[in-house]
Amino acid sequence: MPTPPPLPYGSWPTPVTSALVVRAAARLGEVLVDGDDVWWSESRPAEGGRSALLRRSADGTVTDVLPPPWDARTRVHEYGGGAWTVAGGVLWFASSGDQRLYRLAPGEVAPVALTPEPEIPSGVRYADLTPTGDGGLLAVRETHTASGAAADVVDEVVRIGPDGRETVLVSGPDFVSDPRPGPDGQLAWLQWDHPDMPWDAARLVVRAADGGETRVAGGPGESVVQPTWDADGSLLLFCDRTDVWALWRWRPGGDLEPVLDTGVDLARPQWRFGASRAVPLPGGRVALAVPRDGADRLAVLSPGGDLRELDLPSTSLTQLRAQGGAVVCAAGGPVSEPVVLRVDADAGDVEVLRPARDLGLDPAWLSRPVEVTFPTEDRGTGVAEAHAAVYPPTNPEVRGPDGELPPLLVMVHGGPTSAHDRTLDLEVQYFTSRGFCVAHVDHRGSTGHGRRYREALRGRWGVVDLDDVVACARHLAGTGRVDPARAAIRGGSAGGFTTLAALVLRPGTFTAGASHFGVADLAALAADTHKFESRYLDGLVAPWPEGADVYAERSPITHVHALDTPLAVFQGAEDRVVPPKQAEALVAALREKGVPHAYLLFEGEQHGFRRAENIRAALDGELSFYAQVWGFALPEAEGIEPVDVVR
Repeated sequence: MPTPPPLPYGSWPTPVTSALVVRAAARLGEVLVDGDDVWWSESRPAEGGRSALLRRSADGTVTDVLPPPWDARTRVHEYGGGAWTVAGGVLWFASSGDQRLYRLAPGEVAPVALTPEPEIPSGVRYADLTPTGDGGLLAVRETHTASGAAADVVDEVVRIGPDGRETVLVSGPDFVSDPRPGPDGQLAWLQWDHPDMPWDAARLVVRAADGGETRVAGGPGESVVQPTWDADGSLLLFCDRTDVWALWRWRPGGDLEPVLDTGVDLARPQWRFGASRAVPLPGGRVALAVPRDGADRLAVLSPGGDLRELDLPSTSLTQLRAQGGAVVCAAGGPVSEPVVLRVDADAGDVEVLRPARDLGLDPAWLSRPVEVTFPTEDRGTGVAEAHAAVYPPTNPEVRGPDGELPPLLVMVHGGPTSAHDRTLDLEVQYFTSRGFCVAHVDHRGSTGHGRRYREALRGRWGVVDLDDVVACARHLAGTGRVDPARAAIRGGSAGGFTTLAALVLRPGTFTAGASHFGVADLAALAADTHKFESRYLDGLVAPWPEGADVYAERSPITHVHALDTPLAVFQGAEDRVVPPKQAEALVAALREKGVPHAYLLFEGEQHGFRRAENIRAALDGELSFYAQVWGFALPEAEGIEPVDVVR
């Protein structure tokens, strides 16, 4: 093979355009099994970001069940999830527009409203829908009042009968989730109260048919996620009693029993409803996703405790469901977008039910992540190292100039109690195929590494996360992988906060940055946000308003006078979480100081961009910004319109 010609980093021609990124953004959502049928949802940016529902029948026919403009999406806890369910061919779903529940039975032409129109628009919302087997369903109901105040929002577990009548089953806790009907009239659910988040202290409660209640697990210092009834009447659950979310079992009248602890988190935090990382199978077996070396393995656990891993090419597994003796799941990997698989739990045979689309990309264009652990400052956390997935620049047709190192782009996930998903992300490949080295940092506070690692961020958001992104950049530069003079940081929402804070409070490491609807004012976020996160910052920063001085000290908006790094800002005009005035305060400071900057405000967008044209404009605009700041040319064939950089 001839040696590829050299071209300046950043200017490499690539088929991974913003148009392809948007096309690939039509991601899988939830997956459910209904008899011989398999259903799934997928987001479609080309259709305004709506969530479509599809059904694959036993004969392989795939039907688009909900035509436009129907959008099966709930706003409970603002992050949603569990917006639809199906049983016996009957579909129930929450409609994005009015948040009412609708039902669509076989043979019906159009969905029929099941719940009444609320007194205030979108004032009553439903999520975590679970069929009860008698034509009704359980749901988490979130009721808002005309005041609009987060403190007035009420979360309850309700039963909705076939006639739409609602019966309140659980009321009182600040939050509830995972209502699961069990045998003999039992009901299991999770609950937690302010100021905790579900990954802090969610409690599993079981109510017997006679009304007696048992707290199975969870509470201060311990969290439960994803309870699931097994056929023998026991409950499977993930609990972090041993530091990591391990698999446990509870039998009515008995104690909590450990089932599987691999030393890493088997589950993920409950930002959204409807997750499933383990599912019981016939014969007392359990199928589950087991992380190892940054990748998931599908494994089957026998009643005797033997764990057998199945040979799958996928490295990211979600939405595990049982279909007889098979497992249906969403599966992806660093070089494969998510697909729907059916895997025989005995033979290991794999059937692709929803294949990956042909994106027209040879795998040679795709950068594979390298797991990197690097030292960082302890600051009394007891944790002195952090983690990142590092994607080297990859392009089969060109190489970098001799004697030069690639620019670095540090990406910061949201949350901040989240983690980088190693499934194929063409937004990452958009940059690596052009010559960037991308480092996705799982700073302390990220999930997947146990409670101790997660809680290292408690009271230290805006401190240890900054330590970690800076330490990552310096580690990669120190090992000769990247050019320290061309190091950028970018993130959205909470990741945008870390981006902005790193630029103003840890100057000197990054020479450019990009904030996508990033939090600039912590006090504003604490004072005016939705109920789910209204006390979140109590644990991450300090109790509000008692800790107002800490909020001011760590807020980028307080230190705009120190902002002298070129910055691109991308903002939604209708963003309630991060109002445009925060972005505009940053831009005004940059303009006054003459620091190169770009600002794109997108009309009609909220907290996160859903429209295809805006996703493209933000991505191409960010690349154009780096090109102008660092002085490389954009590939002419793409016709990217340069963003307006004000100096």
